Amino acid sequence: MNPYLITGPALISFSGGRTSAFMLHDILRAHGGKLPGDVVVAFANTGKEREETLRFVHECGSRWGVKIHWLEWRKGVPAFEEVGFNSASRDGEPFKALIDWKQRLPNSFERWCTEFLKVRTLFAFARSIGFKDGHYAEVIGLRNDEGHRILKALENANFIKKKGVQVPRVPPRQVVFPLARAKVTKPDVMRFWLGDNTDPLNLTGPLPQGFDLGLRDYEGNCDLCFLKGKGIRKRIIRDDPSRAQWWSENESRHRGKQERGWFDKRDSVAALVEEVRRSPDMFDEFDLEEHDVECGLHCAAEAA
Repeated sequence: MNPYLITGPALISFSGGRTSAFMLHDILRAHGGKLPGDVVVAFANTGKEREETLRFVHECGSRWGVKIHWLEWRKGVPAFEEVGFNSASRDGEPFKALIDWKQRLPNSFERWCTEFLKVRTLFAFARSIGFKDGHYAEVIGLRNDEGHRILKALENANFIKKKGVQVPRVPPRQVVFPLARAKVTKPDVMRFWLGDNTDPLNLTGPLPQGFDLGLRDYEGNCDLCFLKGKGIRKRIIRDDPSRAQWWSENESRHRGKQERGWFDKRDSVAALVEEVRRSPDMFDEFDLEEHDVECGLHCAAEAA
């Protein structure tokens, strides 16, 4: 059976990266270019996604003729607002509103930013269109070479944390991974988008699809997400120092409200900026972990 044939009701979670866009393209192709009425696509915007990501999501929808629901977290009920390319937040407004409501910063030990800004936002949207919890498929863009992320997603689908203890989720979420079933790997995705080009910012030939995300792997998702390694964040700050401002301002606003009021308990954003200022020509080594994936898969789901 074609792994890209999706039986509804189903929600396709579109991260805005190359991999999930590849998946959406092949799902559309499997369905003759038009999704069934009970299969919907949604993109959850935190306000800290790169402008390149927003343009890419918009272009996928426009070029392929598919409705992509743009969502942003809101406090209250229904816990989201549907926006669009032009009205989407671009200065972290949903993220800041969540921080102000929580009166603290998320960090690597308390990763509730994704839980609210991505996961709960998508769930609230699904409920708003009549999907019942546990009775629709969540279609997630994980490849065959991302086994650790698939295991994490399955764990989140079947268990929930309550007071730090994992308990079975009732009903469990239904998650499907078309790319993994199709044995798709990262080289397949990159070849689809870049062809013979090796650097998306320095093209030497045509793009097979006529457009691309236009970001290197480490630049995707929230621009200075604290889950990105120190070396990656310093590289991003070197490339564009203005990206540090939002993160540093929020750390300053919450200084003293929690132990080490930083997004990363090891280093404040201001300290990273200072390190870059002192050594502007020194590049730290870092692994090439992708950050254009579903960032929610890095984080354990918490109880409501």
